[in-house]
Amino acid sequence: MTSRSDTRTRCAWAGNDPVYRAYHDTEWGVPEFDSRALWEKLILDGFQAGLAWITILRKREAFRHAFQGFDPEIVARFDEADVERLMLDAGIVRSRSKILAAIGGAHAYLKMRESGEDFSAFVWDSVGGKPIVNSWRDGTEVPAQTPLSEAMSKALKQRGFKFVGPVIVYAWMQACGVVDDHVAGCFRHGSRPKI
Repeated sequence: MTSRSDTRTRCAWAGNDPVYRAYHDTEWGVPEFDSRALWEKLILDGFQAGLAWITILRKREAFRHAFQGFDPEIVARFDEADVERLMLDAGIVRSRSKILAAIGGAHAYLKMRESGEDFSAFVWDSVGGKPIVNSWRDGTEVPAQTPLSEAMSKALKQRGFKFVGPVIVYAWMQACGVVDDHVAGCFRHGSRPKI
């Protein structure tokens, strides 16, 4: 948590909401290399489609509970009864298509693993193993998608993932630190240490 007297410069989207600020200051743009955590974030970004990210942040713990810790092996075994259970869970986004995409994403993740393709290596190989650090002056310069997110979207779709269009994928790549889009004046720009 940041104090009221915190005067550090942040990306404008962090605003004054304490949940958004904490996410901005400690998580967004931090390179994530754990395959399961990368998959969880991809699934959550898929649920965000058409909604504000703050909605997902506020529901994240409920999502983690509902999806049993986002363990792909457990989620892949979800059946129609689980889908109905999730559709009745007011703590999450109750979209049948997104729930089914999450279950399908677990199958896709496991299929990659079974074929010897590590999810983290798949993600990070796309950028040579280290974050792309952009130097935008302000948030208006930050693109919604890039050729890289278009290529990653296509690769994910080929592997069976859904709700992985290039805009969702770019937001996910930013969240996971694959791309550092903290604006140049932000205290977190350039993979600076967490507070």
